[in-house]
Amino acid sequence: MDWLSNLFFGEGIAHSVMVLAMVIASGIFLGRMVKFKGITLGITWILFMGIVASHFGMRIEPTLLSFIKEFGLILFVYSIGLQVGPGFFSSFKSGGMRLVGLAAFNVLLTVGVTIALFYIVDEPMSTLVGVMSGAVTNTPGLGAAQTVYTDTFGVSDPSIASGYAVAYPLGVAGVILSFLILRGVFRIKLDKENEGTKTAAEKEHATRSSIEFINPNLNGLTVMEIGKLINRPFVISRIRHADDSIEIASGSSRLTLGDKLLVISNDTDQEAIMAFLGRPTEDMKAGDWVKLDSQLVSRKIMVTQSKFNGHTIGSLHLRNNFGVNVTRVTRSGVDLVARPNLELQFGDKLLVVGTEAACASIANMLGNSTKQLREPNLIAFFVGILMGVILGSIPIAFPGLSQPVKLGLAGGPMIVAIIMSRFGPHFKFVTYTTVSANLMLREIGISLFLAAVGLGAGETFVPSIVSGGYWWILYGLIITIVPVLIGGVIARLVFKMNFFSILGMLAGSNTNPIALAYANSLGNNDTASVSYSTVYPFVMFLRVLVAQILVLM
Repeated sequence: MDWLSNLFFGEGIAHSVMVLAMVIASGIFLGRMVKFKGITLGITWILFMGIVASHFGMRIEPTLLSFIKEFGLILFVYSIGLQVGPGFFSSFKSGGMRLVGLAAFNVLLTVGVTIALFYIVDEPMSTLVGVMSGAVTNTPGLGAAQTVYTDTFGVSDPSIASGYAVAYPLGVAGVILSFLILRGVFRIKLDKENEGTKTAAEKEHATRSSIEFINPNLNGLTVMEIGKLINRPFVISRIRHADDSIEIASGSSRLTLGDKLLVISNDTDQEAIMAFLGRPTEDMKAGDWVKLDSQLVSRKIMVTQSKFNGHTIGSLHLRNNFGVNVTRVTRSGVDLVARPNLELQFGDKLLVVGTEAACASIANMLGNSTKQLREPNLIAFFVGILMGVILGSIPIAFPGLSQPVKLGLAGGPMIVAIIMSRFGPHFKFVTYTTVSANLMLREIGISLFLAAVGLGAGETFVPSIVSGGYWWILYGLIITIVPVLIGGVIARLVFKMNFFSILGMLAGSNTNPIALAYANSLGNNDTASVSYSTVYPFVMFLRVLVAQILVLM
């Protein structure tokens, strides 16, 4: 039975794969089964199962373990960046500076608590910096502190790494515990919070309205002329005239009093546009328009020709060239108003109204191939990771610091993913991934990361506690929980922020992807991910900077 012993407690590829699979599978199983009053720690159990496995001798070679951890984190943050990129910049404009300010305040609170502990307890600052780095799950900060200490004093301090290893697991749990406390204190109703988490794209959700045109001041004007009078995006899809004829509206179509209009607009603009044009008409429902379209069809056509990636709808001249009307664009499950200046992305679905022949011609032009969507765009994916690793490895020198600061293998790929997903279409980069593929990559990445962290910490976890490190656990919990609770209370009471936005900001301020994964599991929205991505790059840089400054105190 030596082969079985070697498989569990030996070395080699088979052993490493087996240990990873066992830790991840058991952690996910416990995350689904173990609940307390309906609350579960989810995939965080993978971390604790890794600690248990490592404590009992199931370990992976350190270099390989380091690769697994970093690569898993890259997959996770890069997938998050691709997902939230299109809404990142609009989110930053509408409240990003507030999020970054709160996250920076959270970092300063962490530093303040660490300095306070230095004066209260009998521990050197270098040890407390290690504890702080573990408490906020910031590996780059740990590495920077170790390097600065060695370069400054000529010797290494093993207590920095030991403090990090002891504080890290409960640093993860401490953030999630703080989330649970905040949820209980403010009596958060997740369904209600979900309703208030519309992203910028969702706020543009397209709504159909049947309107009777009765505004005498606009009588006889063309659709284009009317569009210039109201500064709100809308599309008049079809017009039913007094003789019951149906016209596909174009910019030159003239409206006369009594016309029935099928209007597509943002749901937030629907009421204003309706008041501007006329009044809702009860005798024209959505189904009635379909019945009247005796010679017209409505088809959803997918953009699967990469050459149209980044083109605006207006630049295709579909109405002039084919006599059709594009009323909506569906992107990642969200319906958008088909404005002329809306930039198309690979994988978009256009709702086109016109003759069967015209729709067939447009489908042939745009591709409309589900096979194309099923094929992953791996070149863009790995080129993005390559660029992210390069960006994260660029040293940034600051006066007064002996070592340059880097964004790291998490910050660099996330920034590149956000930029590529938003601006990639301008440069013909196809960054499209299906929702299920993105979720799979994200879950695999965070699972590998959690398992590697647990397996790396388990060997020294119990010995460090037994030899007096239990105090480090307490210090780490204080450094983790106090700033998170204070930051959460201020964000909720003072800034009236949505709960999921708070969770994402707090997870980002602690550079804690595990806490983000937990926050995502609570809500059916991307709000936490957007907040996390908004603050993460700046906070990562700030955490590395303050770790180096503190270790020199």
